[in-house]
Amino acid sequence: MDKIAVLIPCFNEAKTIKKVVNDWKEQLPEATIYVYDNNSTDGTFQVAEDAGAIVRFEYKQGKGNVIRRMFREIDAECYFLVDGDDTYPADCARDMADLVLQKKCDMVVGDRLSSTYFTENKRPFHNFGNNIVRATINRLFKCRINDIMTGLRCFSFLFVKSFPVLSRGFEIETEMTIHAVDKNMFVENYIINYRDRPEGSVSKLNTYSDGFKVLKTIGRLFRDYRPLLFFSIIFAILLIIAFVFFIPILIEYIKTGLVPNFPTLIVCGFVVIAALLSFFSGVILESIRHKDKQDFEFELIELQNILKCLKDEEY
Repeated sequence: MDKIAVLIPCFNEAKTIKKVVNDWKEQLPEATIYVYDNNSTDGTFQVAEDAGAIVRFEYKQGKGNVIRRMFREIDAECYFLVDGDDTYPADCARDMADLVLQKKCDMVVGDRLSSTYFTENKRPFHNFGNNIVRATINRLFKCRINDIMTGLRCFSFLFVKSFPVLSRGFEIETEMTIHAVDKNMFVENYIINYRDRPEGSVSKLNTYSDGFKVLKTIGRLFRDYRPLLFFSIIFAILLIIAFVFFIPILIEYIKTGLVPNFPTLIVCGFVVIAALLSFFSGVILESIRHKDKQDFEFELIELQNILKCLKDEEY
């Protein structure tokens, strides 16, 4: 079991991976550096191996798939997850590791948006998208995470081994953040300096398609993690629609005693029934989610015991 493991997912990062590996080795000489190559065609894995990293492979394309493989295979007390594009300096490594190892944080978020991101990043829609995602998640989940999409994070053993990776691509960062918030884990923001990619290095993130996937993931996780609120919103919308069409019928009935739009009245009744079904679905799912959170706490206790056993084996 490693004390500190630095996990670097890579896809065609031959231009930068050597510097990234060397920088993290310099800042954390006791750490084990793992590079997971995701079908690179530019020799990334060979450059990383020559730089002294342990190289492994994930053949299912997508950052989420790579992280799933990493989290399953690596055991460590403290994990760093960092991109291989040399946009995240390693000089913050010691402080972030201490927050996990000494302060017992479950996730430390490398906060780019509070420092140099908006001046260094040359893609304006990325800036806009980051602000939208941050505001949406903080509002929906009542949290204060300063950077949702950052590629630099530090995790505890308990977080890594209890996190169910469902996403396949770049929306994995959103999933990790919401999981930590929903499970009441200890999360800290740590301000880091961000620098744009060096010349010749190309981003794999598509502003529009990946941005849409992130927003879709937020909606799915909002439904899964806050079902009562999600279905209550649907309940309210359906109820408003029903009353908008019902009120003119009611007014006409009061005036004349007649119901001239009887089909509309029937549809309103069905919409009200759908609204009630939505509300009670939310109530039932909220109860199930509450039970899942109780089970999760017992799972953390089991993981804590596993961690103690792994430490004892080393001695």
